[in-house]
Amino acid sequence: MTPLIDFKTSLKDRVALVTGAGSGIGKGAALILAAAGARVLGMSRTREEVERTVQEITQAGGEAIAFPGDISTPADLESAVTEVEKRWGRLDIVIANAGINGTWAPIEELTVDNWNTTIAINLSGTFFTIKSAARLLKRQGGSVIITSSVNGTRMFSNTGATAYSCSKAGQVALAKMLALELAREKIRVNVLCPGAITTHIEESTKHIHLEGLRPRVVYPEGSIPLKDGKPGSVEEVANLIWFLASDLASHISGTEIFIDGAESLLMG
Repeated sequence: MTPLIDFKTSLKDRVALVTGAGSGIGKGAALILAAAGARVLGMSRTREEVERTVQEITQAGGEAIAFPGDISTPADLESAVTEVEKRWGRLDIVIANAGINGTWAPIEELTVDNWNTTIAINLSGTFFTIKSAARLLKRQGGSVIITSSVNGTRMFSNTGATAYSCSKAGQVALAKMLALELAREKIRVNVLCPGAITTHIEESTKHIHLEGLRPRVVYPEGSIPLKDGKPGSVEEVANLIWFLASDLASHISGTEIFIDGAESLLMG
């Protein structure tokens, strides 16, 4: 039986690429991986946010660099991976986390641009991230962790979230395909499916004419059974990310893991 590992050295000498590292789950992932000994390249479209994340890591004695970039632009991902290779010569962990909620609207009001933007960032961006990182991961194997959602995977009651849910379902299919393809290279690919988590992503969601669109339904009191309706925390998701990145998860690949306090079982 594999003994438990020391958290502070569990990822020593390993290198992680974290997208969406400026806030929310991505920031939580970058901080916990660095605390466990990994060197981190944090990527975000917002330079100021990702620089603050890196500053927190370095002030705590960790090693990290900030890389402003857009995951929907393949050249930005290629440049980020090249920077990792130049700086550290290896890549062991990829957290494909960056994404948007996009526009939630009735199908006839969801524009082609709304659809394309959400798919380009959430699904194509995840593909670009892993495609760019694969050549470095193959040198020694590693762990890829994709941030999906309960929407489109176990929950379909958020009417209007069509583009978002399809992008999240696509991420799960992508993970399963690549888990098998990359298994011989000792690369594990898994998916997180968070429910309600305390982040600021909802602030950027655009809702259009959703009133009355969702079928009427009454749930038992509290939409998240495990916590009496309270959402999960970024730290709880980060703990799961650390586990999947560590050797404790060495036999787990091609799996979606729901972290939602049983919310999606109630509201699916």
